[in-house]
Amino acid sequence: MPPYLLGLRLGGRRVLVVGGGRVAQRRVPALLDAGAEVVLVSPSVTATLEGLADRGRITWHQRPYKRGDCRGAWLVQAVTDDAAVNGDVVAEADAARIWSVRADDAESSPAWTPASGHAGDATVGVLLGGDPRRAAGIRDAVVEGLRDGALESRHSRRKPAGVALVGGGPGDPGLITVRGRQLLAMADVVVTDRLAPGGLLDELAADVEVIDAAKIPYGRTVTQDRINAYLVEHAQAGRFVVRLKGGDPFVFGRGGEEALYCARHGVPVTVVPGITSAVAVPSAAGIPVTHRGVSQEFHVVSAHVPPGHPDSTVDWAALGRANGTIVLLMAVERMEPIAGALMRYGRSSDTPVAVVQDGTLPGQRALTATLGTVAGAMAAGEVRPPAIVVVGDVVNVAREIDMIRADMGRDP
Repeated sequence: MPPYLLGLRLGGRRVLVVGGGRVAQRRVPALLDAGAEVVLVSPSVTATLEGLADRGRITWHQRPYKRGDCRGAWLVQAVTDDAAVNGDVVAEADAARIWSVRADDAESSPAWTPASGHAGDATVGVLLGGDPRRAAGIRDAVVEGLRDGALESRHSRRKPAGVALVGGGPGDPGLITVRGRQLLAMADVVVTDRLAPGGLLDELAADVEVIDAAKIPYGRTVTQDRINAYLVEHAQAGRFVVRLKGGDPFVFGRGGEEALYCARHGVPVTVVPGITSAVAVPSAAGIPVTHRGVSQEFHVVSAHVPPGHPDSTVDWAALGRANGTIVLLMAVERMEPIAGALMRYGRSSDTPVAVVQDGTLPGQRALTATLGTVAGAMAAGEVRPPAIVVVGDVVNVAREIDMIRADMGRDP
């Protein structure tokens, strides 16, 4: 007959563990996490269990089991290497109507310990009639599905309310955070943009409303005011809304504007950070934005307007004088005046520059140049947004890495 599954709330309740070997070492921490008052009976224990006893986390009676040890326990674990001792422990527990688990003989055990795991506030337990390896495999699959959002339910009684501003990362769907994917799986409405990981949208349930709020450079666009209105309108109608954005919502993502608008209209907001493309895309191309002895600072700059433009708040003169790495976003159409300004304010024309287009995506490509030649190289290479520009000597570190890799395996 199948077992009857039950979640025991062991907070403040006595649990007896007889045996101090590897099985006990695995089970005692889980009992402590559940709040149990663990009493351990064994002549010897592992170093980890001894450490728990020394810190007062468990009570250790350094002796063999004796009849009467089960008295006062709510649950008993018989985990010694001696079948006869385990049988005696279970017999005493049964006589006292105390549930017990026998580790060495599943058929003789009144209760079984499931393969268990946790994902957020969910606890997963799997029993497979004495096949612990298969149970652990199913447990791992379920926990992984809950952690990455694949098994999340939009119909949960504890579904989030309001709006979640979710950073989708630099483009590769695998680089969204676990929390971001979980919330996306629970959404009723998803407001997305062109830089968000579009592959994730295909995993949504058919009844999820997807609103395309793309802003195409020099092309069709949805105004920020309209995006703000979408978020509030749907949230106030009782739907859970995910604003799925590329990169991080608060790094040139206008997430602050959206959070303010929601707050002013009484809509709760959850912010889920994302991996910003300013760091992730250089990394994907093998470029460290900092490197010991080369650069101990980096500057992330939005170049949506060129140097000298009335709307620009960037101190180009300071960037020209600085020695750190410069990471430029939205700079493709303005690279010539940017390079000119940096050289005018102190950067050498020989400063290494790398340009990475479609970073982390299958079509990723990169070119290297110098500050004096990069504008022409980008034009010749027909570089198109989205692309990240990295200015600084860290570009040479990536070249060195590539050279070492190329030499590996060659004959001397």
